[in-house]
Amino acid sequence: MTNKTILRGALLMSVLALPCLGGVAVAQDKPVALKLSHWVPPAHPLQPAMEQWAESVKQDSNGTITSTIFPSEQLGKAFDHYDMARDGIADFTYVSPGYQPGRFPIIDAAALPFLIANGHGGTKAIDAWYRKYAEREMKDVHFCFAFTHAPGSFHSRSKILVPADVKNMKVRPAHTTMGNFVTLLGGTNVQASAPAARDLLERGTADAITFPWGSVFLFGIDKVVKYHMDAPLYTTPFVWVMNKDKYEAMSANQKKVIDAHCTTDWAEKFAGPWSDFEDAGVAKMKATPGHEVYPLTAEQLAEWKKAAEPLVKTWADSARKTGIDPEAAMAELRADLVKYDAALK
Repeated sequence: MTNKTILRGALLMSVLALPCLGGVAVAQDKPVALKLSHWVPPAHPLQPAMEQWAESVKQDSNGTITSTIFPSEQLGKAFDHYDMARDGIADFTYVSPGYQPGRFPIIDAAALPFLIANGHGGTKAIDAWYRKYAEREMKDVHFCFAFTHAPGSFHSRSKILVPADVKNMKVRPAHTTMGNFVTLLGGTNVQASAPAARDLLERGTADAITFPWGSVFLFGIDKVVKYHMDAPLYTTPFVWVMNKDKYEAMSANQKKVIDAHCTTDWAEKFAGPWSDFEDAGVAKMKATPGHEVYPLTAEQLAEWKKAAEPLVKTWADSARKTGIDPEAAMAELRADLVKYDAALK
């Protein structure tokens, strides 16, 4: 056997071995295409936030996980987004738990009035707190993270100064808890998702709405109301959830990428720009002709807080039915709000 023959044989063996070695070292994950669904317009700050999140997932998965975003209820109505993730109509969905009264009582704690001071810290606190309870309350989906916006308030056709002013008013509430508050004050709830809210006010079906500030302009509500209470009345908890089967079908490496993008830090990164957008709406409203932004006196604010106290018991009674200790859960949430500088004083 010549040296050339020996060399050719060695080279052939090396080439044959390469796929096997390469298969171990650089195994390529199968491509995964995700459908991300939300129900706000593309101009909403959540759209670029989702784009940033999706691009980071793509990069960290070496391009194997790609996403297409479907805004403006393209895949289903706002009220249906939890079930859309459960059923695989979309792979990730933006869910407002408060759109379905009684279904998610634990997370409703984060919707109680006069609790959360700001969106950035509020998001971190809500997410860190709710992770303990998500599996119990949202077991049909793969929980990614929870978040909130900056505090919203009343926006109305006539001025609302004290709780008694809500009596006999028709109000579109932001969620179940605010709906309970309106009822407690003698008002009537008019239910509608955010995209449909302006029509209610324009037709006179509603006299007022609870809404975050920047979104008043985004959804055109500034065209149909003129009075705005400058008080941190409420926030709304949201969740970003995934279809379970889609998650389980991923490779171990791809699951790690998703897990790394389902953290408290990512929750704040996701919702932070939205919070800033809503906060900026206060100054914008004050500068808009034909609108009155009015503060509350210390006495009026105290009256509002006292009027809201029964809602804590209502929440506790509902949450207790899930098997949790509501007093302990509320203490945990308040502690996290303090930790992340988001407790309303």
